[in-house]
Amino acid sequence: MQPTAYVRRLAAAGAATITLLAVPAAAAPVAGAGHGTYARLHPLADLSARRLATADLVAAAKRGTGSPVDDPAREQQVLDSVARQAREAGDDPGATVRIFRDQIEANKQVQRALRSRWDTDPSAAPKERPDLEQVREEINRVNADLVHAIADSPAARAAPSCAAALTAAERHVRRERQLDGVHATALTHALRAVCATGL
Repeated sequence: MQPTAYVRRLAAAGAATITLLAVPAAAAPVAGAGHGTYARLHPLADLSARRLATADLVAAAKRGTGSPVDDPAREQQVLDSVARQAREAGDDPGATVRIFRDQIEANKQVQRALRSRWDTDPSAAPKERPDLEQVREEINRVNADLVHAIADSPAARAAPSCAAALTAAERHVRRERQLDGVHATALTHALRAVCATGL
């Protein structure tokens, strides 16, 4: 069984994560947001939501193991990897790392919220424990796609219309993926450093 199929099967058992990992139809441009800017930023918002979906799986994998949400060694490994990938793509590794720091923090927000929910209501907890290494393989794939989306969008991220276009893209992704409050709030955090004016 391929890792992605495995992760998606476990996500279905865990709850709504499979909806988040599924790839939606191409987004329609949003009036007033700047068509070109929006078209470049929507993939960033969508991939960020896909990355957040993996937080459900990480939380399920760590549940009952005593493993903390924070994993500084793994986080640094991710940041080093995306910086290298950004350089290879000809993009600014500093901007990529800033965006990924927020992605990591957003992921941890979801993990903490789920842990709290499951501690309060153990019946809501997933029945299966995903293999953390396979989940991380999925995260690495999403990370690589996200690095490319960042590298494809420097003009959009620096555009005066970036904030408006990003807000429109984020709202579209929330609707497309039917994000709950926890994931919607985390998505806003994950996208915080996307626009150059917000750095």
